[in-house]
Amino acid sequence: MARLSTRQLWKAKLEGTLAARAWPDAPAPAGAAFAGRVLGIDPSLRGTGLALVEFTPGRPPVLLRCATLRLPARHPLAYCLGEIHRAVAAYIAELDPRHVALEQTIYVQNFQTAQILGAARGAAIAAAALGRREVFEYAPRRVKQAVVGRGQASKEQMARTVMAMLGHGRTLAFDEADAAGVAFCHAMTWRG
Repeated sequence: MARLSTRQLWKAKLEGTLAARAWPDAPAPAGAAFAGRVLGIDPSLRGTGLALVEFTPGRPPVLLRCATLRLPARHPLAYCLGEIHRAVAAYIAELDPRHVALEQTIYVQNFQTAQILGAARGAAIAAAALGRREVFEYAPRRVKQAVVGRGQASKEQMARTVMAMLGHGRTLAFDEADAAGVAFCHAMTWRG
């Protein structure tokens, strides 16, 4: 059997066609491939990425909706947090995702920036919790490793890989691609 690339292995796993022997030294599978909708969120105060991806075993994933919530600097923190909460709540109410997956806060040297990113994540998590959805969090490095195969992948590599996995013709904004990447990471690593 020809050796498959990491990308080919993930594609086969998402489609539900991955044979157990294709993974070298892999333990027995814990559960079936993920099935359902995942709302991926790349939280940020001024540009939160949202992507709803549907996963059906045996079929390619489908991007149902994506957006970047742009909030200009003229708006105060409280207003922006309310808009993030409102946008996530709307996705949950209208599109009924099974799970919500968020990117964790990256390491930042500036304390104030860390606080702002944490607040944006909190607004998104609160909306998911009030919508009674399970929330899963993934480190940015883990997302890149799962999707691209390299934890140090650039935003451009991430966007290209996500678009290729989706068979998507339209170029996604970086925040949208990152959000879709978080959804892919969740579907690829979730154990049911």
